[in-house]
Amino acid sequence: MKNSSQSNVTENKHLLLVPTRGYNYDKIDKVNQINLASAPLKFRAVSPAAERLRHILGDDDSTPTPTIFTEMDTLQHEGGELEWKESARWVKFEEKVEEGGERWSKPHVSTLTLHSLFELRTCLQTGSILLDLEGYSLPQIVDDIVDRQIADGLIPADLKEKISFVLLRKHRHQTKKPIHRSLADIGKKPVSCCVLFVDPAQSRSMNDISDTPSSDQLKNKFMKKIPRDAEASNVLIGEVDFLDKPFVSFVRLAQATTLGGLTEVPVPTRFLFILLGPHGKTKSYNEIGRAIATLMVDDLFSDVAYKARDREDLIAGVDEFLDEVIVLPPGEWDPKIRIEPPKKVPSSVLNLNELGQMNGSAGGAGGGEDEEMPVPHELGEELKFTGRIGGGLWLDIKRKLPWYCSDIYDGFHIQSISAVLFIYLGCITNAITFGGLLGDATDNYQGVMESFLGTALAGTVFCLFGGQPLIILSSTGPILIFEKLLYEFSKNNDIDYMELRLWIGLHSCLQCFLLVVSDASYIIKYMTRFTEEGFSSLISFIFISDAIKKMVGAFKYYPINRGFKPDYITAYKCECIAPDQGESSVLCMVYLDWSQLSKKECVKYGGTLVGNSCKYVPDLALMSFILFFGTYSMTVSLKKFKFSRYFPTKLRKLISDFSIFMSIMAFVGLDMLMGLDTPKLIVPTEFKPTRANRGWIVMPFGKNPWWWYLASFVPALLVTILIFMDQQISAVIVNRKENKLKKGCGYHLDLFWVGVLMAVCSFMGLPWYVAATVISIAHIDSLKMESESSAPGEQPQFLGVREQRLTGILVFVLTGLSIFLAPILQFIPMPVLYGVFLYMGVASLSGIQFWERIKLYLMPAKHQPDFSFLRHVPLRRVHLFTLVQIICLAVLWILKSTFLAIIFPVMILGLMVVRKLLDVMFSQHDLAWLDDILPDKDKKKKEDDKKKMKEKKTPEPESDEEVRGNETPGLETVFLYTNRLLHLISVLCV
Repeated sequence: MKNSSQSNVTENKHLLLVPTRGYNYDKIDKVNQINLASAPLKFRAVSPAAERLRHILGDDDSTPTPTIFTEMDTLQHEGGELEWKESARWVKFEEKVEEGGERWSKPHVSTLTLHSLFELRTCLQTGSILLDLEGYSLPQIVDDIVDRQIADGLIPADLKEKISFVLLRKHRHQTKKPIHRSLADIGKKPVSCCVLFVDPAQSRSMNDISDTPSSDQLKNKFMKKIPRDAEASNVLIGEVDFLDKPFVSFVRLAQATTLGGLTEVPVPTRFLFILLGPHGKTKSYNEIGRAIATLMVDDLFSDVAYKARDREDLIAGVDEFLDEVIVLPPGEWDPKIRIEPPKKVPSSVLNLNELGQMNGSAGGAGGGEDEEMPVPHELGEELKFTGRIGGGLWLDIKRKLPWYCSDIYDGFHIQSISAVLFIYLGCITNAITFGGLLGDATDNYQGVMESFLGTALAGTVFCLFGGQPLIILSSTGPILIFEKLLYEFSKNNDIDYMELRLWIGLHSCLQCFLLVVSDASYIIKYMTRFTEEGFSSLISFIFISDAIKKMVGAFKYYPINRGFKPDYITAYKCECIAPDQGESSVLCMVYLDWSQLSKKECVKYGGTLVGNSCKYVPDLALMSFILFFGTYSMTVSLKKFKFSRYFPTKLRKLISDFSIFMSIMAFVGLDMLMGLDTPKLIVPTEFKPTRANRGWIVMPFGKNPWWWYLASFVPALLVTILIFMDQQISAVIVNRKENKLKKGCGYHLDLFWVGVLMAVCSFMGLPWYVAATVISIAHIDSLKMESESSAPGEQPQFLGVREQRLTGILVFVLTGLSIFLAPILQFIPMPVLYGVFLYMGVASLSGIQFWERIKLYLMPAKHQPDFSFLRHVPLRRVHLFTLVQIICLAVLWILKSTFLAIIFPVMILGLMVVRKLLDVMFSQHDLAWLDDILPDKDKKKKEDDKKKMKEKKTPEPESDEEVRGNETPGLETVFLYTNRLLHLISVLCV
């Protein structure tokens, strides 16, 4: 069955070809036209097969091709009768019936022999091809197939009844066991069948192909793995004794038709491939069947199969498939090994303009989607400089308004419940922590109650009306330090703190409005990955260090009993001694047995505890650490549970979504079971200000000199910079393209509402709030969506984030109601919540390239992950770039740990300056892979190209629109000249 032109290519049946549709490998030319050692494709013309497929697929009506379920049945001789037995199936990957016939194999990538593909091509060339056949039942279809073979002179007419008899035998699927088979036969390999001629009159009565699906088909749970619009492709392979040459037919039905028990699942059949041949080539026939089955689930070939007009179109599809497979040398690969499905399958949607041309791009190195050359840093239209007053704010409102209704009803999902519980616990822990610190710093002018009320008010308003409702507002460390310094300044200068703070908040609100109407958020475009990673890493490390610091402090309040020695346990005692006898205690002493009283009763009745074990307490520090690390470890384990092999997919996903809640409940239960007095969550129980002599409204006049109302503009400027940088950097991190957000963002609208809330919180004497980076990232992570229906072996694909406002609103409403939930919340140990803090800090580091590059310092080169930037940037340059980031992070850490933390926002601007100086140390190629190219670089290149074009052409007057388009906005001009000045300074320094 092999072409003579192909016989010299290979005879080694261990040579494997792996389908690699979507991978960027250099193509080889068609094996039946040019030898395998041909020149690279970029020096050759487009192949005829690719050119033909362009015309076939170019007429696409944009209707998606249905998913194909392929089943391969082989002809078997069971109990003296012929039957078709299911041997393999494909949705995307191959599953085989194991030799024992008792179970399916694991899904794996199909590995094909080159020989079988050539033989398949020959089969399609010599067999009968029936396209758009009108078929309504299997007997009618079989009659049409056999008649076509007779008409084409491929078989004699006297074989019609024999072939029809074989093709209409019953089909036994893996879910259906034969009743007549004895226990002794189980496990035996099927014997190759020999067809005995039966009276043709009985042939139609012996088949079990019904017109409707059987109950076994309808109950098959495998249907959950197949999309609803899927269609079937049936491959029938068998050996018979009445043929002297192969009987081959490829059929495409005009309409997909359910052919009864032909397929194991009730999926309508669209394609049929039949191969019957003489004895002696069982393995060869099976390999040809696997080859056509693999091609049918290939994205490109399935499109060709649906749109093919004739035989040559199908052959062109096979040729294109051959162009894209990769050969595995037989001496270096065991063909019995099953290749695991990849965790991430590259996109298989091919551009027709690229079909048949060189795979890959100028920056790629044959590694898939991630190997494409990084595009210049771009934040899209959200940060476009409009040049109009409030232009950016108006565009944000227009962008978000159409999505407002969906922002509500998209939140009605069980995943939202787990997100609400997780973020709620993080928010109340943060509110209590910062509330307590604010109370200490401001002499209780602001405390836990103000923190709860402010968090609930600011968060609810922001989630209702903000541009990016996935952002969570919270207090931050720099704001806490500013509040502390402001209170000390007011106290030392006899100035009313609350009134001064009110005017600072009002000035800051006004300054935020000025930034909004002037489109100042445009400067965020100059914040590359370098700045984002430095900021987010710092905040993550702060969460981690604070959680550990709180736990280390447990040893101070609950010291370990180092003096306790088990050998001297008889010497440890504690007795209750009655008080001195007096007139008031005579009556009590008569009726009390002081030696039997408990510790609390002894103290209550005025007794005295005497003994060297009276001060003994259990090792609460040890118990606290068990709760702390146990909560963190269990959360991490359950979060990864969706990738385990246990339990069904939906249950694994449910456990993963509720991992934090389950971990908290588990260790709260453990704490209650042990009954130890571990530190618990303290929640206010009364709705009143923390400080008795202040109300809920701060009056703006009457306590400070009038000139303070104007002078407060200066400290307000520092607060505005702090809020602007915190808010916008957190927004950039949340809106990263890898989160696949679809509803757009609203940088200007977010800043507007933060400014409004600044004024409201200042009037009510509540803390100021801004975007919390770590909690916002945790919110995003808890709402990530993955594909629910996936083929066997296919990893769930990340679809995006459940963008809605409901979870944030519920979190902050529950935070406000927490004062009424105090009886329940008081059972939660603080170490458990610190464990949640630790998880949030560690989880927010995942996916940060900076953190991955830090770990490269500890890895030998041969064990380093195959990151794309390591393929294109020398390792020493990668380490140098990472070292610069580590130094910047260390400087920021030192500053935030001192009183200079108040200038923390200015230092974030300093990161942008450092990034600008890196243009001198690194090439733009290296920065493109390690970071992002600054926008002005791309702009300068366009300007240079424009100047060259003007030099070539005669100067012509520009229209008014062109003049306006060439004008640089005022703010953009300032940044352009600032960048050029910094570049000049850096060059002089070098």
